Amino acid sequence: MIEYFNNNSDVIISVKNLSVQYDDRVIIDNISFDVYRGEVFVIVGRSGCGKSTLLRQLIGLETPTTGTIIINGDNFTEADEKMTISIMRRNGVLFQFNGLFASMTLAENIELILEKYTGLTPRQMRSAVDLKLSLVGLSGFQNYKPSEISGGMKKRAALARAMALDPEILFFDEPSSGLDPITAVSLDNLIKELNSSLKTTMIIVTHDLASILSISHRIIMLDANIKGILATGTPEELKNYKANQEVYNFFNRTFC
Repeated sequence: MIEYFNNNSDVIISVKNLSVQYDDRVIIDNISFDVYRGEVFVIVGRSGCGKSTLLRQLIGLETPTTGTIIINGDNFTEADEKMTISIMRRNGVLFQFNGLFASMTLAENIELILEKYTGLTPRQMRSAVDLKLSLVGLSGFQNYKPSEISGGMKKRAALARAMALDPEILFFDEPSSGLDPITAVSLDNLIKELNSSLKTTMIIVTHDLASILSISHRIIMLDANIKGILATGTPEELKNYKANQEVYNFFNRTFC
């Protein structure tokens, strides 16, 4: 299968033989895939297929039952506490429900990360906050609290916070969830702009087909029945994927 990035591309995440089991329930069974540096890699599938479970393994909220996750050459699954923190600091996460602290301004939300993980002076932190907010189109909103801005602006503010430490990898959990179609398209365009300009690798879990087809370079589709990867490819490849009716139906919104 022809892929958007060729085999000479730099692998930034390598997942090998990963399985996740809760008690007697197997969610993911022995999957392997690579993510290339600078690409937008999207994880899709029907509800219950393990998308969110896989994301939790990739960002370090959970440890897989078996298998390895290599991030930028470091073994994430076998890392000690110091190495785990080091790896996580190089990544940013935009959670589905934003995770902004309601009692803090947008600037304070970002400064909280900078204070904890950097040695920047207050003046340097203010400059960093201004830059991050400008990147997401929120210049001038430093002193606003989350309750004072729209849902789409909250997503952008949360993205600015996720970018506070200049991450090599950004993870997104259902970024368009709760947004109206126009705002969702605007967020998709921002994601594409940031990926193009900053070359940040982006891993996105979503069920929004329009978003999937708009932003992704490559896609993996998970399936609850096989507890693994049903198909891999570019948006165009998966829209024309005739080898499996389930895949074709998903990407073309057709039903048996």
